[in-house]
Amino acid sequence: MSTPPDGLPVYRVLTGPDDPAFCHRVSEALELGYELHEGPAVTFNGENVIVAQALIWPTQSWQQDGELPQSGHSGPVSEGDHQRA
Repeated sequence: MSTPPDGLPVYRVLTGPDDPAFCHRVSEALELGYELHEGPAVTFNGENVIVAQALIWPTQSWQQDGELPQSGHSGPVSEGDHQRA
């Protein structure tokens, strides 16, 4: 598959509290075929640990030249999950 399923973008950033639900969302994206892009970003908001994990869809052009393909996605960003699966 050269494009993500269900019209999902090539590049996604999942964010949320560091809890089992967040881990399941990342795992679901990996099961779809996404790959982790670098390590997670972690911060503390005074109450909870918040995690962000970037994911990319493996494409032939990305693997050959190292440039992230343009997905054309410019939709709104919702709090907690920038691209919900």
